Amino acid sequence: MTSLTRAVTISAYGGPEVLHYQDVPLNAPGAGEVQIRHHAIGLNFIDIYKRTGIYPSPAGFPFIPGEEGAGEIVAIGNSVSGFAVGDRVAYGSSTGAYCEHRNIKASQLVKLPDAISYETAAAMMLKGMTAQYLLNQTFQVTPDTTLLFHAAAGGVGLIAGQWAKALGARVIGTAGSAEKVALALDHGYDHVINYKAENFVEQVRGLTDDAGVDVVYDSVGRDTYPQSLDCLKPRGLWVSFGQSSGLVEPLQIGILAQKGSLFATRPTLGHYIATRQALEACAQSLFDIVQSNKVAININQTYCLSDVALAQSDLEQRKTSGTTLLIP
Repeated sequence: MTSLTRAVTISAYGGPEVLHYQDVPLNAPGAGEVQIRHHAIGLNFIDIYKRTGIYPSPAGFPFIPGEEGAGEIVAIGNSVSGFAVGDRVAYGSSTGAYCEHRNIKASQLVKLPDAISYETAAAMMLKGMTAQYLLNQTFQVTPDTTLLFHAAAGGVGLIAGQWAKALGARVIGTAGSAEKVALALDHGYDHVINYKAENFVEQVRGLTDDAGVDVVYDSVGRDTYPQSLDCLKPRGLWVSFGQSSGLVEPLQIGILAQKGSLFATRPTLGHYIATRQALEACAQSLFDIVQSNKVAININQTYCLSDVALAQSDLEQRKTSGTTLLIP
């Protein structure tokens, strides 16, 4: 049986004006799927990458953007086990979140602990699991680690700062205004550099007695590369996991040798939660750190789903900080 739901669709790549809020058909869930009613949806830079075509849509047009959401199961398809109607669930890596209702593979969902609200879950699943793999898998952060995290006042940055501090690391960040510097300092960072007023390479070198950091986490891209490499100690690791300022210029691999036999990686969340076991372990690690009160999830902006064009525009123009939610 087909019904209608409200959703945001994209029929061509472009600016926020290509986002259209409208009725779309909704079929009954198929085999292996459940249907969920969203209570809250996360806003992320990857949504903008997909809107603009930096990350092309594998399904073509039209498509519904959004990767992260939380809600309750309202219907179940065939061949689904472990879930029931009424279950509270969330996900952090499944395109199609910008809608009131959706069908989704049950294998992409995790059940929410009772202590975690829908809003908190939608604010943290993609960003929090990203912080989890960056700090615990891409590079194993320990009390011996000194790290640099760009966009420290962003959604991932605020979670990562607290988590890295809980792991005992020395945590250096960058941010683009005095207000964002202050926000990051309240979320685990030992030092935060205003990159618009200061040379972050010089500041990092000064803070580390010219030794450099063990690892740089860089989701900014064009505006921070190749300078990020100059912040690393010999054999340090540059982790490029986004490009909010634009695409990074092509990497000439010889530069890694010139700057200290460096390592570089370009990870994505999907590869770290590709199996059911990996997804459950990553999500449980996130739930544990949040429920321990070592990491607080702060929702700094909320928009109606129908105002998604404004929300994305504000995110692109760096008018937001921390986590932003869309409410259907």
